[in-house]
Amino acid sequence: MIRVLDIFFAILGLLVLGIFMIGATVINLFTGERKVLFKQARVGKGGCDFKLFKFATMLENSPNLPGGVVTAVNDPRVLPFGRFLRRTKVNELPQLFNILKGDMSFVGPRPQTRQHYSLYTEQQQRTIDAVGPGLTGVGSLFFRNEEELLANCVGDPIKFHDEVITPYKGDLEVWYAQHRSLPLYLLIIYLTAASIINRKLVTIKYFKDIPTPPLKLLEMLTKEQRALF
Repeated sequence: MIRVLDIFFAILGLLVLGIFMIGATVINLFTGERKVLFKQARVGKGGCDFKLFKFATMLENSPNLPGGVVTAVNDPRVLPFGRFLRRTKVNELPQLFNILKGDMSFVGPRPQTRQHYSLYTEQQQRTIDAVGPGLTGVGSLFFRNEEELLANCVGDPIKFHDEVITPYKGDLEVWYAQHRSLPLYLLIIYLTAASIINRKLVTIKYFKDIPTPPLKLLEMLTKEQRALF
């Protein structure tokens, strides 16, 4: 059933949002480095790699520049038009083709690079591998302001990402795998659309009994968010 819905929503997304994809394609062709798509190996179902599609938003050599594969607020590697694409999430729309191909679902654990995937525990990896990756999910909703968290953390943002954010993100993805259902799938799609329209929407209040964040992360949440744990 979920695979049928994946195909339905992907086709619907292409029909409704295709004009934005065409616009992004044209602008990328004539700005920045004139590269339309960014393709990167990500870990998919069964622990196998696949090519994830996004609109190009950063310098092509970004992974080899300071910051690596972690992007922070006002990252100088992000192209001017790329900032708009990232803020509006239009850069993620090419993943509709990944969904049609069967690489991804609409909802599931966010696919990671092999480098970040290796930071998950073996148990987290086994659970995530069995579910398969998604365009959006509980982890994606909770960390939709990840760049701001990295900008506001104390100390090295890459270390904070690897030692605090990624392990907790793994806990959230495991929680989704354990609670996966059609109602939860539909709820996450709704909350994803709602959070794009209202960036201040507190989405975690819609999920019961999700794992409590580590103290270093909990301290960075708003008072309203902390009260939910």
